[in-house]
Amino acid sequence: MTTEAVTEMVRQALYVILETALPLLLVSMAIGLIVSIFQTVTSIQEQTLTFVPKLIGIFLTLMILGGWMMNTMVEYTTNLWTTFSYYVHR
Repeated sequence: MTTEAVTEMVRQALYVILETALPLLLVSMAIGLIVSIFQTVTSIQEQTLTFVPKLIGIFLTLMILGGWMMNTMVEYTTNLWTTFSYYVHR
């Protein structure tokens, strides 16, 4: 296995990780920002206030995009296993 092959596998894995994690992270960040602005405006300083809205937002995002995320990960894994002999023989 050459350095280029390992680099390509790692690059693809990192891309899939970023692609599948980004929607959840963006939803969590947006909800956190909205709740933070709400807390600033109303002078409520409760640290646990963001937990439930973030949990609901992430759950809804997983319900909407979960199939796409799973297909992306399965596609990457299938591609990795089908090209495994290519990486071993190099």
